[in-house]
Amino acid sequence: MGTQQAAQPLTVLVVAETYPPDINGSSQFSRRLAQAMAGRGHNVHVAAPRPSRGRSIRRMDGRVTEHRLRSHTAFTYTTFNLCLPWEVSGQIKQILDDLRPDVVHIECHYILGRLFAREAQRRGIRLIGTNHFIPENIEQYIPLPNLIRRIYRRISWRDMAGVFRRCDVVTAPTPLAVESMKDNGFTFPVYALSNGIAAENYQLRAGENLKPREHPTILFVGRLDPEKHVDVLIRALARIKDQTDAVLEVVGQGGEYDSLAELARSLGVEHRVVFRGFLSDEDLRRSYLTADIFSQPGTAELQSLVTLEAMAASRPVLLADARALPHLVESGVNGWLFPPGDDAVVADRLLHFLSLPAHERSAMGNASRKLVEQHSFGATVEGFERMYRRADPERLLANWPMLDEPETPLG
Repeated sequence: MGTQQAAQPLTVLVVAETYPPDINGSSQFSRRLAQAMAGRGHNVHVAAPRPSRGRSIRRMDGRVTEHRLRSHTAFTYTTFNLCLPWEVSGQIKQILDDLRPDVVHIECHYILGRLFAREAQRRGIRLIGTNHFIPENIEQYIPLPNLIRRIYRRISWRDMAGVFRRCDVVTAPTPLAVESMKDNGFTFPVYALSNGIAAENYQLRAGENLKPREHPTILFVGRLDPEKHVDVLIRALARIKDQTDAVLEVVGQGGEYDSLAELARSLGVEHRVVFRGFLSDEDLRRSYLTADIFSQPGTAELQSLVTLEAMAASRPVLLADARALPHLVESGVNGWLFPPGDDAVVADRLLHFLSLPAHERSAMGNASRKLVEQHSFGATVEGFERMYRRADPERLLANWPMLDEPETPLG
């Protein structure tokens, strides 16, 4: 492939089972990737469930064309929408007929990912797959006994591997996610490529001066769902409510809101737990920049984009010692880990942190910022674009994130 040919715009179709206004790391990454590719001059389309009732529609989001397919709210997961195969199969074929994309990039393996992967493979379209999912993300919503859930988990991994096996290249956001996939039936190559973050977006702008918080603030950002374990932070705050005037700010929406609000009331900290709901990107940025410490108690994180955002905003972190989160902490340098679910340890860590001199807290935040530099979103976008153009992922990622040398395309 010559330089002139390599510079030609591509028609890219991103397929996402969850997409904004859904609030989760996978949906945010899919939109950022689509927008970034459009910003590089490509013709970018997104296929995703329609977030409300009604027929399938097509609409513009900046320079990205969205194909929002008719969907239905999942029976046990009211913040998730599912497309039914018999309603969308014909539309999927029509989208591919109309677009004739150079590459289809599936960000999911359920209904849309499965149908698009099958059809793209049949047509010989280059197919890239990125996995953001582990069965634990949704199994708590399945009203079945634990034994049946374990069976579901095994079947789910096997099913997932069957879908992604159709892809020309498969990626996951962290080496740990790759290992989890290999341990559960992914017998074909899977490559680690960070979701990435535009860290510069989370720093103070020239001349910007944000008003300090009235009270020390512990920040959580994410879905209010069981695997996020926000209750651990509420219980920890209740343990230290008489020793500090700190508050917990909870940003996000989800099915656990009522039970979490009731927990705060029952523990006598309802006035110290602030539920912010959904925030705009700018308001969220300000929350990161004015919080004292960020905490993620979740136990099913394959990377945790919100933790990367908090680190980019130079916030110290307090994270559960689970899944990919330990890779984001140097203990005592930019924060600490705690045993999952152990609110007593969280309380102790918070008291210790809040007792530190301001310059030590600032140094920990600066260490977070330094650690997040290896997760450049620009490098992530560059990596995917080169794979779209048939670059060899083995060679491309060998010295990641160094992308100075041109890649030789496959075929």
